Amino acid sequence: MKRFKRIVCIVLDGVGVGEAPDAAAFGDVGSDSVCNTARAVGGLRLPNMGRLGLGNVCDIDGVPRVKNPVAQFGKMTPRAAGKDSTSGHWELMGCVLDDPMPVYPQGFPEEIIKPFEIATGRSVLGNVPASGTEIIREFGERQVETGGLIVYTSQDSVFQIAAHEGVIPVEELYRYCELARGLLVPPHSVGRVIARPFLGGPGGYYRTERRRDFSLPPPAPTVLDALTEAGKRVLTIGKIVDLFAGRGITTAVHTPDNADGMRQTLAEVRRVSGRGGEDGGREYDFVFTNLVDFDTMWGHRNDARAYALGLEEFDSFLNDLLPALGRDDLLIITSDHGNDPTTPSTDHSREYVPILVYHAGMTAGKALGTRDSLADVGRTVADNFRVAGPAVGRGFLEVL
Repeated sequence: MKRFKRIVCIVLDGVGVGEAPDAAAFGDVGSDSVCNTARAVGGLRLPNMGRLGLGNVCDIDGVPRVKNPVAQFGKMTPRAAGKDSTSGHWELMGCVLDDPMPVYPQGFPEEIIKPFEIATGRSVLGNVPASGTEIIREFGERQVETGGLIVYTSQDSVFQIAAHEGVIPVEELYRYCELARGLLVPPHSVGRVIARPFLGGPGGYYRTERRRDFSLPPPAPTVLDALTEAGKRVLTIGKIVDLFAGRGITTAVHTPDNADGMRQTLAEVRRVSGRGGEDGGREYDFVFTNLVDFDTMWGHRNDARAYALGLEEFDSFLNDLLPALGRDDLLIITSDHGNDPTTPSTDHSREYVPILVYHAGMTAGKALGTRDSLADVGRTVADNFRVAGPAVGRGFLEVL
């Protein structure tokens, strides 16, 4: 069984490949982020992912099935009780939630809002489920005038706080988020508190790139914990450090968008340190990247055209990434949930997620089939580095 010195796992946040078996329970029958998007835009141009086998996972307009894919390909079934980024990433790393995180379709109750106002010394504006761009359009001027905090939620388990950077400096906004995080205890253990700073003026408010997530820590050990406890070095790129509350991570790099996430990932793959002997080794054993724009910028805004262009941009990025991988590198491309930009809903969607697994020594890919859980990724990572990790998931190292 071949083992790898470094594994690079890239999560295309919100990129699903068809309704999961329990989609009806989530109101997501008919959701298919990739295939519906392809139909909506008249076909996708994804030559690299097509060559890896993505077109063999589902029927994608413009991405035909290929006879001999160069990667292992398949799809994974979500098992966590939610369809949010937190539970999806935790499941990827072997922590599967049995109970959903709380959501607030009517806004947060007084027992949450009043202590938050007292702790911050500021009034709360909004307190409704809303789109981030719509809420600052509606309440932005009042926030600037009063210095209050715009609080809102969504169909996810999130407590979002928006404030103009010219009124409340972003570090102060982060401190308010930490206060909220401390107040949100059972039964109100919201998955994420999110800082949403914005700038601009009436009619032209816009969110800045200094968003920050303050997540619950995973309720059980993850593969990341097992790796770092065994002395392995873990680099996260994007919002992953926030989703895991910083746990099990050696170094974290925040990124504002997909483009920067891809640049940071490529730079790390190309970077070889002197650690590890004559072959140079790798500075990090596990590189874990999240590309958030599919979800935040395009899925939630039902922007199928931009979603499609984002997929094509990522595919072009593979022109540089694939040749940069060494023979001892393993690449895993997957997702955490769906977010179909073609449906009336602006919420995440309960979908299968794709999995493409590639290394430079592959001569012919194989079908990984329909996997029982996203935790198969974490189990494979744990098996590769010979760490125990959570006892969930079924690894696929033996077929590589």
